[in-house]
Amino acid sequence: MAPAITTLAADAPELSAANTGFMLICSALVMLMTPGLAFFYGGMVRVKSSLNMLMMSFISLGIVTVLWVLYGFSLAFGTDIGSIVGWSSEYVGLSGIGVNELWDGYNIPVFVFAVFQLMFAIITPALISGALADRVKFTAWALFITLWVTLVYFPVAHWVWGSGGWLFELGVIDFAGGTAVHINAGAAALGVILVIGKRVGFKKDPMRPHSLPLVMLGAGLLWFGWFGFNAGSWLGNDDGVGAVMFVNTQVATAAAMLAWLAYEKVRHGSFTTLGAASGAVAGLVAITPSGGSCSPLGAIAIGAVAGLVCAMAVGLKYKFGYDDSLDVVGVHLVGGVIGSLLVGFFATGGVQSDAKGLFYGGGLEQLGKQAVGVFAVLAYSLIASAVLALIVDKTLGMRVSEDDEVSGIDQVEHAETAYDFSGAGGGASSRSTAAPAPAVTENKKVDA
Repeated sequence: MAPAITTLAADAPELSAANTGFMLICSALVMLMTPGLAFFYGGMVRVKSSLNMLMMSFISLGIVTVLWVLYGFSLAFGTDIGSIVGWSSEYVGLSGIGVNELWDGYNIPVFVFAVFQLMFAIITPALISGALADRVKFTAWALFITLWVTLVYFPVAHWVWGSGGWLFELGVIDFAGGTAVHINAGAAALGVILVIGKRVGFKKDPMRPHSLPLVMLGAGLLWFGWFGFNAGSWLGNDDGVGAVMFVNTQVATAAAMLAWLAYEKVRHGSFTTLGAASGAVAGLVAITPSGGSCSPLGAIAIGAVAGLVCAMAVGLKYKFGYDDSLDVVGVHLVGGVIGSLLVGFFATGGVQSDAKGLFYGGGLEQLGKQAVGVFAVLAYSLIASAVLALIVDKTLGMRVSEDDEVSGIDQVEHAETAYDFSGAGGGASSRSTAAPAPAVTENKKVDA
């Protein structure tokens, strides 16, 4: 995120129509990422869980939007309190903000900054949902989102991006969310799955994605929306930094996809569509914190490392026995850690700030700062999320029953199914003679 986020000041520059329009477009692009994530996750699960997966992302659009207006923006970007959280009464309900009031140091309205940040707050808990596929009550998930964004996301966003936040003041570089979004969500996912346990049949039953075209559609929407996510995080388009971030986003994503596919070919003998989609997302995750500080060549290296390491990391769940359904830990947590730490190696000192990494003569100073940010957010989110999941589990109960999980969470929680073929045939005889559904087998990206 842009490196000077403070409260309102009287000497703010005049409003820029160009930057305001640019940021509104970027906000819409980031909003599109949540439906894109829903399709990405929805295609990766079995057909009996696809609607639930879509809804776990879509409900975040509702819950987090309301909470952000009521108090979330104030907690994240209000006046600093103890370097931990913010609070400004004029931000409560967004009721004390003037229509033409500008975000301090920038030429965009406060409302534009608030709505852009809202879209980050929406997608972050939605990312967690991929680890919990097939087994979480929808009411429990809604309660968990409410508690999690309040007690985890809003404070962490202040740490990283808010003026006075302790990681911000330390000098941790996180251009667009490697710590606050991806490590935060990935660590939370790990904390929750350690509490709620494995799916019925984990490592025994086939759990292959039911619609790889949906996965590819979702990945494409994520890639498209990510340009707003990353380039927009400079909060304007006056000095070329956002343009560098746009280029680096494309470059790193391409490199990560190629690295993942190469690993698959060597390790398993095939280039898979699921691997292409997953590799692209790994690259997007890794370049998010680092793309504003590195060159395009550095972005290629960061993307390639992320694609290779994340491809290997998704298999850890089989070795250690945690059921991360759709590889949120392996892609978002690991990719976020990689991208955040590699700032300490690839920062050129000539893009978003003068901070230099090890490869550009900066020594280990920036790497040390990045490590503090990475492990502080990881530890806090992991522990806090596990505690919140335990509270919800002991009150509402987090999981559906075993019978409901086996029969299908879509029908149980939403009284719907993703695909209705009752009107597709020509009558009872045509339906009775239809070919049976193909067997569903797991499409493992790595050895189980």
